[in-house]
Amino acid sequence: MSAQTSPAEKGLNPGLMCQESYACSGTDEAIFECDECCSLQCLRCEEELHRQERLRNHERIRLKPGHVPYCDLCKGLSGHLPGVRQRAIVRCQTCKINLCLECQKRTHSGGNKRRHPVTVYNVSNLQGSLEAEEMDEETKRKKMTEKVVSFLLVDENEEVQVTNEEDFIRKLDCKPDQHLKVVSIFGNTGDGKSHTLNHTFFYGREVFKTSPTQESCTVGVWAAYDPVHKVAVIDTEGLLGATVNLSQRTRLLLKVLAISDLVIYRTHADRLHNDLFKFLGDASEAYLKHFTKELKATTARCGLDVPLSTLGPAVIIFHETVHTQLLGSDHPSEVPEKLIQDRFRKLGRFPEAFSSIHYKGTRTYNPPTDFSGLRRALEQLLENNTTRSPRHPGVIFKALKALSDRFSGEIPDDQMAHSSFFPDEYFTCSSLCLSCGVGCKNSMNHGKEGVPHEAKSRCRYSHQYDNRVYTCKACYERGEEVSVVPKTSASTDSPWMGLAKYAWSGYVIECPNCGVVYRSRQYWFGNQDPVDTVVRTEIVHVWPGTDGFLKDNNNAAQRLLDGMNFMAQSVSELSLGPTKAVTSWLTDQIAPAYWRPNSQILSCNKCATSFKDNDTKHHCRACGEGFCDGCSSKTRPVPERGWGPAPVRVCDNCYEARNVQLAITEAQADDEGGTLIARKVGEAVQSTLGAVVTAIDIPLGLVKDAARPAYWVPDHEILHCHNCRKEFSIKLSKHHCRACGQGFCDECSHDRRAVPSRGWDHPVRVCFNCNKKPALGGAIMRNLPGKQSTGWTVSCF
Repeated sequence: MSAQTSPAEKGLNPGLMCQESYACSGTDEAIFECDECCSLQCLRCEEELHRQERLRNHERIRLKPGHVPYCDLCKGLSGHLPGVRQRAIVRCQTCKINLCLECQKRTHSGGNKRRHPVTVYNVSNLQGSLEAEEMDEETKRKKMTEKVVSFLLVDENEEVQVTNEEDFIRKLDCKPDQHLKVVSIFGNTGDGKSHTLNHTFFYGREVFKTSPTQESCTVGVWAAYDPVHKVAVIDTEGLLGATVNLSQRTRLLLKVLAISDLVIYRTHADRLHNDLFKFLGDASEAYLKHFTKELKATTARCGLDVPLSTLGPAVIIFHETVHTQLLGSDHPSEVPEKLIQDRFRKLGRFPEAFSSIHYKGTRTYNPPTDFSGLRRALEQLLENNTTRSPRHPGVIFKALKALSDRFSGEIPDDQMAHSSFFPDEYFTCSSLCLSCGVGCKNSMNHGKEGVPHEAKSRCRYSHQYDNRVYTCKACYERGEEVSVVPKTSASTDSPWMGLAKYAWSGYVIECPNCGVVYRSRQYWFGNQDPVDTVVRTEIVHVWPGTDGFLKDNNNAAQRLLDGMNFMAQSVSELSLGPTKAVTSWLTDQIAPAYWRPNSQILSCNKCATSFKDNDTKHHCRACGEGFCDGCSSKTRPVPERGWGPAPVRVCDNCYEARNVQLAITEAQADDEGGTLIARKVGEAVQSTLGAVVTAIDIPLGLVKDAARPAYWVPDHEILHCHNCRKEFSIKLSKHHCRACGQGFCDECSHDRRAVPSRGWDHPVRVCFNCNKKPALGGAIMRNLPGKQSTGWTVSCF
């Protein structure tokens, strides 16, 4: 770096002397400036100092005419472009540092330092050299922005126009690993938002379209990349514009605000309007209420290293006036930011979501507008990374995409709440309870994450929807809440047995923990209401598209047909199997107290012949034991058992002892008399049950539509498969999915599973889509508050 000084170089800076005094005692003229040594050096001192190993690689520059060194204390960003350091005006000989005017006043205006000797630099050429440097820097920056173009990021229908992260980076035209911040602008239509961005970031180039016409020149959201400040600049559609879909477009502004690090609110009004404070206040409230949670979820879902919702963006209110003074001009003792906070408070708005709010004003006596103050304020805030740090473009895109997916959908303009810019209806689920009309309190599209509808208030009962839910009382007393529904049959009953029990004993209420807790016709008389005995009731909301209150009774006939179809596959099942099973069960249900139950009769009580599955068991009306047909073929009256004077079946032993009177107590007679009535009626019913088997001979197509559950699509309306869209014909059969009720071909509905929500406790046909669902009316488990229980609650739909 060192070289002999030519005679022409001497005298170029006669006022600048060597500041090292290492080899020359401070008497020689300075030739070099070493930034790392922070001093001006003559030729001899520069050579001697930098021969040392530790100083050898220092960067030195040769001084030019009119050279003034940099200030050693400050970064010099105030009032200058980034990267341009402040020049010094003096050098303190005692402290051996160069000082600009501000640093000299700050460090040497009081105390003993005020008496330190200083060397004043020749500042006559300082302004010219500084301007030359700034002009060179500005020319360089203008060249960097020459190829910048904007692109449509989100259209007026809230549709993101960028396909993925790579497409976003490509359109921004930035480096893939570049970390950047987001600056967006808001304001009323016609206030010059696009013009402001063009002159603040792109040196007047029309990156964002401007127009002198009455029509809005910005529709939707546009973006561009500023390579100088390394920011993504976003231009938005103006407020108060005469546009359609006003509610959706207003909601779109909040999405842009949520992903921004710095927000400019541009106003051209001579006085700050209340709309400005209402917009920012409502935006802050909506951001905290709806967007903070979603941004945190996006951070966790996408595995992002950078938190997206630590705090909202900083805000700069850029106020341009023509005829009025700027805010705070008539109150020099109060800063504008304090006056702005007072306005917010008077309007009842609290912008708590924003990390800071700044005011920057400019008064334009004669055009053009001066944007230099706004540019300096932006650069200072962009340098501050304490609240918001630069992040990868992919993170910005993911945040915008997540908000667009969550908060989307049409909003009728008649829902526009004039008291707020961002009412809850813009961000919450639009579903209304069919029974009481209350809206869901969850955010939009919560169903995509499997979150059910919820409401803030209780519902009212509606007979149309029958929205009363039963809860097992025994489980509730144990600290569990188990929701149950009336059903045709228990889950352990086969279709035939369940139908027979339903015809005889009515519907059942079955608890997963306690089993069958109620039958509607369990007794011949005196049956109590289940609400008074075994269940508790709760009125719940009815949401569109859900099937939470289905009763099993409506598919009893179809269950019978399914049973017929199943049994028709086997000849043995078509014979006596179903009839024997039903008859055996019915006999036990209505048998007199002295009869031995069928399940305990394994062989004939007289000849000891073992009974086979299809063998008929006969009860002696006198002794009540079980016999084969050969050992109980005789009849005689048994009035002592309540059978009256008519002859009834008795066994051989009781027939031979017909002249012997049985010893029966009065209590036994009363008990047997009550059950005997049931038996007499049962025998009449039993004779008709055998005819049920003949129903198999009737073509099922004649009764299928009559047996169709209410939620099934009628056969005549099913023209093609609901999944593969194949058209049905004679060769292609229709099949109903037991879960959704739609019609499918066999290939699209060959899966089998239980559907408790529709009353199918055994595996039945379901379509491909329903089979992929995690639960079809399965158990929902939750603990009751305030109950000492380690168990979980089960809700069976």
